Amino acid sequence: MGKPTGFMEYSRQTQTERNPKERTNDWTDYTLPMSDAEVQKQGARCMDCGVPTCHTGTDINGSTSGCPVYHLIPEWNDLVYQGNWKEALKREHLMNNFPEFTGMACPAPCEGACVLGINEPPVAIRTVERAIIEKGFDEGWVIPEPPLFRTGKKVAVIGSGPAGLAAAAQLNKAGHYVTVFERSDRVGGLLTYGIPEMKLPYSVVKRRVDLLIEEGITFITNTEVGKDYPVASLKSEFDSVILCGGATVPRKVEIPGRELKGVHYAMDFLHPNTKSLLDSNHQDGNFISAEGKNVIVIGGGDTGTDCIATSLRHNCKSLTQFDIYDKKADERDVLNNPWPQFPIIHRTEYGQKESAAVFGKDPRAYAVMTKKFVGDKNGHIKEVHTIQVKVIIDENGNRIRKEIPNTEKVWPADLVLLAIGFSGPEQGLLQQLEVETNSNSTVKAAYGNYQTNVDGVFSAGDMRRGQSLIVWAINEGREVARECDRYLIGSSVLP
Repeated sequence: MGKPTGFMEYSRQTQTERNPKERTNDWTDYTLPMSDAEVQKQGARCMDCGVPTCHTGTDINGSTSGCPVYHLIPEWNDLVYQGNWKEALKREHLMNNFPEFTGMACPAPCEGACVLGINEPPVAIRTVERAIIEKGFDEGWVIPEPPLFRTGKKVAVIGSGPAGLAAAAQLNKAGHYVTVFERSDRVGGLLTYGIPEMKLPYSVVKRRVDLLIEEGITFITNTEVGKDYPVASLKSEFDSVILCGGATVPRKVEIPGRELKGVHYAMDFLHPNTKSLLDSNHQDGNFISAEGKNVIVIGGGDTGTDCIATSLRHNCKSLTQFDIYDKKADERDVLNNPWPQFPIIHRTEYGQKESAAVFGKDPRAYAVMTKKFVGDKNGHIKEVHTIQVKVIIDENGNRIRKEIPNTEKVWPADLVLLAIGFSGPEQGLLQQLEVETNSNSTVKAAYGNYQTNVDGVFSAGDMRRGQSLIVWAINEGREVARECDRYLIGSSVLP
């Protein structure tokens, strides 16, 4: 522990954000780097706890506490404070193949489990994590490390999101020949087309993918296995298959008027926006534009925030975000949401800050339930009808939402974006492979083992566990690689 009194001497400081109004005029990273000295102070705040809870991820009451990839957080915090950045980078990469992804887009359950966070602002773990990897790239320390030998075994990884990339990276380290299939034109899955450019620039994803290519991994894009590439070839050309296709089927919305033009799922809005931006700087027009429109975003999570930030950059006319839940408290409920659970508190994310700067107020409307969509004579959305709700406990102890009389409201709308999550993976390829699924449509494969009912076929990430965090996807990608390695050669040295 380099600074025993660091947590008393220094205040929490995170990545600086650019002016929220000015940054809506571009698609570049909305944050600014901190100086080495500032980051070192944040590392000094780490208390090197005897039993740290930040680095061990687990699910508590349905939410993640701590880091699922078991990051060596106290170690690299101390190394950063000491100025030993290169060694910190080595420790960071030991447990996480892609700290740049988690450093930019993870909600940081590690910080929710930080011991300092019991009564003080927690250590800015994610800020330090990102600073380490960026310094590593800037200094030229992150270089290709191809394996010294090849086993001759061939593995197909289906899907190039964080789980697929982690599995590919680890199996390549073990000396296997790895081919990653991606149906989109660019590698990255939702890292590329689900998270907007200003939050996770594609250059960051491509930078890492280029390294993986130099290390010997083959990527095949614009190819959907089971459609463009036959399953029969998959079975004949590879010794093992890992399914990491994600949970891309959106939750079904059964609201009257759902079929109206102008009502879209969030990913149908975000994906084409990023593709058009990367392809032509939006000159091709192949995206859903919010320009000049009254936009309603339904859903209070990260994807809803991304829809807000994207709509603002299109120069929308107005913006409202519906949250079915009441506004949360600013501090955690120590009885119902005690440490080290992830703190369920009110947060204002980058998109809400930008909306407040542009329109003068936070865009969120709380405890709002959508009753129906109403269209004009051309079948295009023009109104959203809502009612306020409250949560009550019924006679059986169940939490139910009850409509509050006389709270109906009509909202003008030209574009409605449904950001209410995903129900599970697509079934086509799974059916062709005859892979068994659970009642919720996810692949039936035990955590820690990852083998499906089909010999040599494994699954990991959201396709197996359902919609989850990037850091869980990396965790499962690394672990499924270990199990696949054991299947192929009888043992494994992978962690």
